[in-house]
Amino acid sequence: MAFHIAGSMAFKDAMKKGNAVLLEPIMKVEVTMPEEYMGDVIGSLNAKRGQIEGMEDIGGGKLVKAFVPLAEMFGYSTELRSTTQGRGNYSMFFEKYQQAPKNVQDKVLANKNQ
Repeated sequence: MAFHIAGSMAFKDAMKKGNAVLLEPIMKVEVTMPEEYMGDVIGSLNAKRGQIEGMEDIGGGKLVKAFVPLAEMFGYSTELRSTTQGRGNYSMFFEKYQQAPKNVQDKVLANKNQ
């Protein structure tokens, strides 16, 4: 038991002394929509801290590929439906973990301390 407590205390001490960073999941997002909504969709993804990877023509519409933090994607289904008048679809897949920006880390830490 003492060994377990000592290990726990050593870990906490090391974390305080180290430069721990917050990682956030980044999703690969693919959005299909009629061409007339492409500008609005790209603007929406950019506003969500998304990085546009590319665009393609598909049968009768467009496909936009982007990398977006998962935390920014909550509620996107409703937003996309509203933006495209129900004519847009999206899928997302886990891509990687990436260090969260300083302002996001500060916000998470502030919420944790409340």
